[in-house]
Amino acid sequence: MLTKFETKSNRVKGLSFHPKRPWILASLHSGVIQLWDYRMGTLIDRFDEHEGPVRGVHFHSSQPLFVSGGDDYKIKVWNYKLHRCLFTLLGHLDYIRTVQFHHENPWIVSASDDQTIRIWNWQSRTCISVLTGHNHYVMCASFHPKEDLVVSASLDQTVRVWDIGALKKKSASPADDLMRFSQMNSDLFGGVDAIVKYVLEGHDRGVNWASFHPTLPLIVSGADDRQVKLWRMNETKAWEVDTLPSHMNNVSSVMRTGIQTFRREHDRFWILAVHPEINLLAAGHDNGMIVFKLERERPAFALSGDSLFYAKDRFLRYYEYSTQKDSQVIPIRRPGTPSLNQSPRTLSYSPTENAVLICSDLDGGSYELYIIPKDSVGRSDVVQDAKRGTGGSAVFIARNRFAVLEKSTSQVLVKNLKNEVVKKSSLPIPTDAIFYAGTGNLLCRSEDKVVIFDLQQRLVLGELQTPFVRYVVWSNDMESVALLSKHTIIIASKKLVLQCTLHETIRVKSGAWDDNGVFIYTTLNHIKYCLPNGDSGIIRTLDVPIYITKVSGNTIFCLDRDGKNRAITINATEYIFKLALLRKRYDHVMSMIKNSQLCGQAMIAYLQQKGFPEVALHFVEDERIRFNLALESGNISVAVASATEINEKDHWYRLGVEALRQGNSRIVEFAYQQTKNFERLSFLYLITGNLDKLSKLMKIAEVKNNVMGQFHNALYLGDVKERVKILENAGHLPLAYITASVHGLNDIAERLAIELGDNVPSLPEGKTPSLLMPPPPIMCGGDWPLLRVMKGIFEGGLESANRGGTVDEEEEDVEGDWGEGLDKFDVDGMENTDIEAILDGVEAAEDEDDEEGGWGGLEDLELPPELDTPKASANARSSIFVTPTQGMPVSQIWSQKSSLAAEQAAAGSFDTAMRLLHRQLGIKNFAPLKSMFLDLFSGSHSYLRAFSSSPVVPLAIERGWSESSSPNVRGPPALVFDFSQLEAKLKSGYKATTAGKLSEALRVFLSILQTIPLVVVESRREVDDVKELVIIVKEYVLGLQMELKRREMKDDPVRQQELAAYFTHCKLQTPHLRLAYFSAMTVCYKAKNMATAAHFARSLLDTNPTIESQARTARQVMQAADRNMTDATALNYDFRNPFVICGSTYVPIYKGQKDVACPYCTARFVPSQEGNICSVCDLAVIGADASGLLCSASQVR
Repeated sequence: MLTKFETKSNRVKGLSFHPKRPWILASLHSGVIQLWDYRMGTLIDRFDEHEGPVRGVHFHSSQPLFVSGGDDYKIKVWNYKLHRCLFTLLGHLDYIRTVQFHHENPWIVSASDDQTIRIWNWQSRTCISVLTGHNHYVMCASFHPKEDLVVSASLDQTVRVWDIGALKKKSASPADDLMRFSQMNSDLFGGVDAIVKYVLEGHDRGVNWASFHPTLPLIVSGADDRQVKLWRMNETKAWEVDTLPSHMNNVSSVMRTGIQTFRREHDRFWILAVHPEINLLAAGHDNGMIVFKLERERPAFALSGDSLFYAKDRFLRYYEYSTQKDSQVIPIRRPGTPSLNQSPRTLSYSPTENAVLICSDLDGGSYELYIIPKDSVGRSDVVQDAKRGTGGSAVFIARNRFAVLEKSTSQVLVKNLKNEVVKKSSLPIPTDAIFYAGTGNLLCRSEDKVVIFDLQQRLVLGELQTPFVRYVVWSNDMESVALLSKHTIIIASKKLVLQCTLHETIRVKSGAWDDNGVFIYTTLNHIKYCLPNGDSGIIRTLDVPIYITKVSGNTIFCLDRDGKNRAITINATEYIFKLALLRKRYDHVMSMIKNSQLCGQAMIAYLQQKGFPEVALHFVEDERIRFNLALESGNISVAVASATEINEKDHWYRLGVEALRQGNSRIVEFAYQQTKNFERLSFLYLITGNLDKLSKLMKIAEVKNNVMGQFHNALYLGDVKERVKILENAGHLPLAYITASVHGLNDIAERLAIELGDNVPSLPEGKTPSLLMPPPPIMCGGDWPLLRVMKGIFEGGLESANRGGTVDEEEEDVEGDWGEGLDKFDVDGMENTDIEAILDGVEAAEDEDDEEGGWGGLEDLELPPELDTPKASANARSSIFVTPTQGMPVSQIWSQKSSLAAEQAAAGSFDTAMRLLHRQLGIKNFAPLKSMFLDLFSGSHSYLRAFSSSPVVPLAIERGWSESSSPNVRGPPALVFDFSQLEAKLKSGYKATTAGKLSEALRVFLSILQTIPLVVVESRREVDDVKELVIIVKEYVLGLQMELKRREMKDDPVRQQELAAYFTHCKLQTPHLRLAYFSAMTVCYKAKNMATAAHFARSLLDTNPTIESQARTARQVMQAADRNMTDATALNYDFRNPFVICGSTYVPIYKGQKDVACPYCTARFVPSQEGNICSVCDLAVIGADASGLLCSASQVR
């Protein structure tokens, strides 16, 4: 049983296959009817009008209809194209069990619990016959596939066969039906349209199902007596011929005879359906349905040069590709048994010995070895005794040696042609199948990986993690292999180095390599291709699945499910073109562009995606697409031509943006003029230093009464008098006065002061005004200089292809007529509209009547007509300016090469840096690191000023750069943080601690702890130093946090003593440890805890304190404690039991108690703190999984 599709749903009571499409209807106990595509595994539609369970459902053989019957006594006819119920047939008085369309007439037969069978005309929507006779529920009724018979099964323990010949002879037109309707009512239970032909009695319990054989005069029935009976019939009688008593429970549905047993432990099966044309069955059960087939249909075959050996109809056959001649070779039968070897799974051929190995699933896995006589091709009468053996797989590995897999022991037996074991070898993995992988090599498959194993040297040559591999296809040169899974294709090298992976939603069926190294494969309904880089596409669709055996040029040779050889011609242009692009065979690309019909949105999108928009330009005639492609490829001349054709504001704007990016100021000006965008023109003239045109634009703004535009232009020009005049005319006299006064225009300022009178604004005293004056242009900027380069490979090549010549790689001709090639716009010959012309048009408009449209003339600029594309002389030497290809940014190189978080941050890849820190150290709180990320990024980049009209040039600063460094090899980025800085910070932290500045010391130590993840060192020894520094600083941060907390707690003396005691258990430098002991001793002594104070005094004296006052105080405390060695209050502190301190709650975690740690600073915490941010380093998540600190390239190597 090969399961093809399975669903989970309510109990399935009815099933019906569509005769043509891969669809199946399932009617559920919940009242829903589902329409599934079992090939794609998707739910297409659901129909939900029945009230209660739907027990019967059936597709029409030719119309887009299906019929359903349910427990609501209704029969509904549906149109699945319209997604609705067309009409309902009423008449039954109880549950409807089954419904079925007639194969020719417009009839429906239905069986019901009201003990009747009804035949309906679905065109006239009337009941045309009622079949009565059963005296219990009628469980099913169905038409004979060819004759005028109906078979029914009932719980009255009988099967009845009805003759409906008389009904067929009557007219089935709607008018006749209506005429007969009254007669039918009068004789409702005694009609003569259908008569009982046979009553089959033999079951001991109620009969649940009966159906006709599609071709033979047989009936099969199943009943509650757990038996399946087979009945034969002729013209006069019917009799029982066989009983099949194998079921363990009631039989509810039957389709011919049993072959295998399928069982579900907790589900009952209710209904079976068989596909009318192909080898598929479906079974409905309590929790869904299964679509399956009983046996494999894939023929076993082996390719050898120009010939194919394959198994079909119990014969080994031979097919020659060149002559397309097909012949039988030998029968493959088991001597002594009448049955032949069924369903070979694999076939392996040794051409030198003319030997064939055939493997099948018989006896749990077996093989048969045949030696083909030289003269037996074409003769099928030679029956030979095959050499047999058991084994999961068998395959030839050399001329006269084959390998057999023993699954139980994962061993391979190497045998000779006499079937004798020559060698035994254990396999490196538990293997369930072996495949050929070159002479002496095996490809071993397990559940989730494959390995290539050399049997001679007993070495694993390659290993690859894969989904469960079903088939293995080697390329002709054995350099590549395709591993086919159910929905995946993996392409790998001969050493199993992964090249690409391809996922399919539909099952992959077969595949073969073509002569160019492209893998051609089939799914259930497509022939597709896969290029070496993983790009794939559809070659053509399929009506039925095929199994590819060989690909030669444009022909695919294959076997169909009937085992017939077929040759299918395909159009390989698309994938050959893509392959040529992939392999940079641009001469082939150019020739295909000129000679092939390559077009379509998919091809254009592919070329854009792969970075060849200039190639896509040659396919496109639509001006909008040409415009987009030209912008993408930087071809400004084609973009101008297309924008002129389209002549829309948005396209001119985008052209201006691209031209500005390329520094082509003339085209920027032209584009802005086309859209009358005076603001952008003003700024363009400012940055290019074109003051003449800027002053003309100011006059245009004045004529258009555009005060802001006029003021901006005056500001750009540095014309102070004009600015004062504009402000005065606009009524802003105070601003005009201030502007004139500041810029030294005293006569104008005096005149304005008189006009203002008492409202003269006062200027601030003692301040020097900064004047709003633009820098004067030193040089007027034109177009940016472009590199003088040869034409691109596609442009030059296509031009020579136009001339019918060939492309010579050494002397590529760059002359020729470019007008025909790409319809480019002559940018050099293009004249921009003079601003004077615009100004003249504006002034002329002043004379017109206001009512005629005011400034309407301004909106219709007198621009020159579209220029014809000039054609260069065919003999004139010319060089083309082409924008150089943009290189890879240094930051991107850094990001690709490094796995250190600091270098990723320096490259600007903050996301990557954060992911690395999270993975390595469990860091989740990145707020403290934000400023350091920014410092790293800005510290590894510098900027140089370029031309006034061009952006600044970024420079990457590399670590360890020298003048002798190669310019083509990029070093790692320079970093602003290094280990020596941290050592200096550590000393300042020690100094602050000694001086008692604990808050400042804590800030320094915390800064060190948060900087360490972004430090990079060179050697392994320095890595150890960094890790040691983390531990040192962590101890100080924890200790200082506790000490500061103690000093805040004035009103809790017990907690004060505990924190002081815990502080002494931090691993501090000796001077600081003495201070901690002295502080704890003092606090405990004051609280009358003499025993604890004596412990700290003793510990202090053990450190040999250098300050005499500390030693003297400690001795005095010990003397006082000796007289009264008691504690006034109990503390949560036991210095005899080793412990660590929780970094969050500051309680001891004694040895043996559970704890969790910070993955970065290793601080310990009580288990309840797991998942919180570490309170010591304030970075990492407590208890998170992390791989460890990575701060040196030496760790990666």
